[in-house]
Amino acid sequence: MFDLTGRIALVTGAGKGMGTGVAHTLAQQGAAVAVNDLDAVAAQRVAAEIVESGGRAVAVPFDVTELEAVQLGVDQATEQLGGHIDVLVNNAGIALGMAVGPFRTLDPAVWRAPVELNIFGSMNCIKAVVDPMCDAGWGRIIQISSGAARRGLGIGVSLYGASKSGIEGFIRHLAVELAPQGVTANSLALGLMDTPGSRTETKLARGIPLGRLGRPEDVGAAVAYLASTEAEWITGQTYNLNGGSLMN
Repeated sequence: MFDLTGRIALVTGAGKGMGTGVAHTLAQQGAAVAVNDLDAVAAQRVAAEIVESGGRAVAVPFDVTELEAVQLGVDQATEQLGGHIDVLVNNAGIALGMAVGPFRTLDPAVWRAPVELNIFGSMNCIKAVVDPMCDAGWGRIIQISSGAARRGLGIGVSLYGASKSGIEGFIRHLAVELAPQGVTANSLALGLMDTPGSRTETKLARGIPLGRLGRPEDVGAAVAYLASTEAEWITGQTYNLNGGSLMN
């Protein structure tokens, strides 16, 4: 099950953390992976790891907020991997130097960065891959989101949460538009993750019902399912992936 042999996937922000886990998992399931990151060295490292493990991958570094760069990167991936993008995973989501703090203290000059990345960046990537998906009658768009999109938090992430709320709403509308063409679109709302610099034995981790932070392989497994043929009757949904810390 969940065999992705013959599929080509683009994973943005895959040079580290959850994106790396997603890229490796999709490759393990048989997909050829276009590894994107703003950091070219990181993208090349992850692509090399996949190839060394027996998979197919190429590095396609670009800034998702620049539509022309996105299209060039997608064209490069298409040429090198021998086909159009079947699976898009919009994982890039933390803007460089993202401002954190109470909204009333933030300079308006920093308002746009999360919106440019999480909304327009995701839309740029979708725009670059969606027509071939529709022409083929099959495609998967998977948006990595956050629990902060639907839950108010007092930790200074209002701008980030607003941008994630916006892209989740867009994905729901997009899912309805693309359903007749056999293309699905869903979101995964992540909870507290074990990212570089975090510690699993923190008070926050102990507050999660399952007792730990999320791991790259948790995200990879969920993405692999949504990317599969078996998930063809699922679209327009937002799934919580958070160890039980937020339940609908």
